[in-house]
Amino acid sequence: MKLDVLSRLNDARHKRQAAIVVTDLASGHTRLVVEAEGYAGDALEAEISRRFASGVSGIVADANLFLTVHLPPSRLIVIGAVHISQALAPIAKVAGFDLAIVDPRAAFASADRFPGVTLLAEWPEDVLPGLALDPFTAVAALTHDPKIDDGALAAALRAGCFYVGALGSRKTHAKRLERLRALGLDEASLSRIRAPIGLAIGAQSPAEIAVAILAEVIAALRGRGVAAKEAAA
Repeated sequence: MKLDVLSRLNDARHKRQAAIVVTDLASGHTRLVVEAEGYAGDALEAEISRRFASGVSGIVADANLFLTVHLPPSRLIVIGAVHISQALAPIAKVAGFDLAIVDPRAAFASADRFPGVTLLAEWPEDVLPGLALDPFTAVAALTHDPKIDDGALAAALRAGCFYVGALGSRKTHAKRLERLRALGLDEASLSRIRAPIGLAIGAQSPAEIAVAILAEVIAALRGRGVAAKEAAA
């Protein structure tokens, strides 16, 4: 790999940006495609888009090229150390997500209830700036408390997180939207909130709701950017 390509790749990794190294298998020539820099008009645009979504490296047989995909580790930030979070934490870790739970209520955010989990017993508005939310971060707000959830949802939408979900009924969500509008969020941003949170599988128990949430998060991760590209087409 050429030094300039390696240098740009390391820079993209440092910035938590997705990148693909395109290698010509015949000549050994390499080039770098950084998702954040855009790749519209690239001869491999469709293939690159699929690889960014899947995260899978591989050969483009008809072009004799190999695409090596570098994606930042996906993160899941859960707002609320609640029963659903207790079920969600272990399965999210098994699925490969870097997980952190934020809840200012120290009685809930305890190591006894969440062994081996990164716990941040602080208000979201105090701790989220340091977590540097980004397009490879998912945020799930589960407290049912507007004082805790609303600021986190606003921060996630402004940061372009790939998934933003919130617990609550449609009636609860309608009231939430009014509060978020008052914080300056526009309709396009608000439409990105998944609420009621989780895939509609009829989940009832905290464990079932956790499964529905994680499935929806994974679907959003693998479909990253697809909806926006289709809308622009």
